[in-house]
Amino acid sequence: MAKKKLTEKDILAWNGPEEDYMNEAHLAFFKQKLLKLQEDIINKATGTADYLQKDQEATPDPADRATLEEEHSLELRTRDRERKLLNKVQASLRQIEEGSYGYCADTGEPIGLQRLLIRPTATLSVEAQERREQMKKQFAD
Repeated sequence: MAKKKLTEKDILAWNGPEEDYMNEAHLAFFKQKLLKLQEDIINKATGTADYLQKDQEATPDPADRATLEEEHSLELRTRDRERKLLNKVQASLRQIEEGSYGYCADTGEPIGLQRLLIRPTATLSVEAQERREQMKKQFAD
């Protein structure tokens, strides 16, 4: 009998035992979520390349050219952020394959399904993330 695919609602409603955390169904759900995110990022990058190539025609008006260059710059910064996100998505997919997905890199404790729904590339629990941010804040002052 085929297993039922989980939905976000199922993930949010889950309150099973801790040893059932990141079970096969959870991993399949997050793998699909990450693969979809990866596909979206790659499609946007392809669209950006097409957009930038189409806009290569010379613009004689300096104001129009400056506007176009600013739009290109903004687009490239956005794609750079997405490139970094793509690296995190691919690292998360590797963690699923290795069996370490969903556990805090600092403490080994479960990150939590709700946090992973919001940020599927999270590698730290909320508490560990807060500790790191507090340390950065202390050393930055």
